[in-house]
Amino acid sequence: MELHGSGILRHQALRDGFVPAEGAQQGFAEAIDRHIDEHFGPVDFVYHEIASRLVGVHIYVVAPTEERPYRTLITSGMSELPMMIPEGHDISPYAELMLSLPADWPLTAASGLDDDRTGWPLQILKQVARLPHEYGTWIGEWHSVPNGDPAQPYAPNTPFAGVVITPMLHVPAEARTIEVGDGTRIALLALIPLHPEEVAVKVDRGTNALIEVLDRGRVTELLDPDRPSYA
Repeated sequence: MELHGSGILRHQALRDGFVPAEGAQQGFAEAIDRHIDEHFGPVDFVYHEIASRLVGVHIYVVAPTEERPYRTLITSGMSELPMMIPEGHDISPYAELMLSLPADWPLTAASGLDDDRTGWPLQILKQVARLPHEYGTWIGEWHSVPNGDPAQPYAPNTPFAGVVITPMLHVPAEARTIEVGDGTRIALLALIPLHPEEVAVKVDRGTNALIEVLDRGRVTELLDPDRPSYA
């Protein structure tokens, strides 16, 4: 299930079974690497996928820096395939995703994905990155993806039960777009985890109402795992 505006879209998968990824486009992968280094800082480690379905979603972990005192997670691989953008939308068919975690969030190169208590933000990134390719759709700013229907928490230790895709706020404007070099652009979009009540605001009252809720709590792409619901 996916929310575009205030409407609910329920998709059917385009393919049955495991469809292997075709592999990274070299120019895209290099552009993403350069962009991360320039705008976010040196990469601490990468969660690589070995056997990937549809696209290979690798997650780069940028260590805290003085300028950005939090961990930043950025995908590389969602842009292996273009999204299916409807006519009339002047946006790039290529996208990658990010979110930021507190500096002390317990992630290491050897652990993270296998522990739901600490790895659920990584799983969200992978889930949303594959969604447009799995269902022949697209995601853009202010689309939402609930965790199930009805929405359920991602892990036993977190209340969050969905995400909304937003522009990044804690970056300069040029960091929001990855320039590949041949004129192609990759949108770098943020994921903000939502409480069930905030997901309900999007469903019942639409995008503007959710924006008001997030503005009230000054919620951004910097995850506060203990924040209350502002709905």
